[in-house]
Amino acid sequence: MIAKINNFEIDLSKPIDISIPLTNTDENPIAWYIEKPVIEPVVFGDWIGKVSEGKSSTNFNNIFFNPHGHGTHTECLGHITNDFYSINQSLKQFFFFAKLITVEPERIGDDFVITQEQVSALVNNKIEALIIRTLPNQKEKKSRKYSNTNPPYLSEEAAIFIRESEIQHLLIDLPSVDKEHDEGKLLAHKAFWNVKDTVNLNSDARLNATITEMIYVSDEIEDGDYILNLQIASFENDASPSKPILYKI
Repeated sequence: MIAKINNFEIDLSKPIDISIPLTNTDENPIAWYIEKPVIEPVVFGDWIGKVSEGKSSTNFNNIFFNPHGHGTHTECLGHITNDFYSINQSLKQFFFFAKLITVEPERIGDDFVITQEQVSALVNNKIEALIIRTLPNQKEKKSRKYSNTNPPYLSEEAAIFIRESEIQHLLIDLPSVDKEHDEGKLLAHKAFWNVKDTVNLNSDARLNATITEMIYVSDEIEDGDYILNLQIASFENDASPSKPILYKI
């Protein structure tokens, strides 16, 4: 099925999923010092919400997870502000003109950093969303345990460049755009959302901009321009598990 979005034609029958599914197995990626998700049937006395147990005609599970630590998720500036802001209220459009770029973070001291120079060299046209794939791009990203590993991150200068390029949606295959242990500075988050004061929010903060973390973009997917369909669940929370889908133009 061919659709026209923003004057671009895409084939809706050929989606490219760059999300990581959430499971209750050891294959689930984990960040931020928490345990794996829990997916388990509801139990009421002798009744178990699982068909294979012979106690129910339906499967009826509770799911306990953290969107920031358990897989692909999309967040709004409510992630870092004193006042509550919801991703469900911030993200109201879902199709965007996007560019996928691949970057090998530079070693700076003990860190690996995505720099402004790297990003600006690859972003040279007007886009609404930027997708960053980092090298090396092992499939282990889909199950990696990130806690206390000091993953690569985005420099403040790179985040400022992305904001000043009027890119509204940033997607990255890392657990955070910021350094794991940064004393709570959150420089890249603040720079991208243009948040100068997390308690008394400045009037020019970017309320409708989003960051999506912990995606996985396989090597078979070529760098270039795409239409992005950014899907979230309707959580009234600062973040939601999400399913970003790319379409070739």
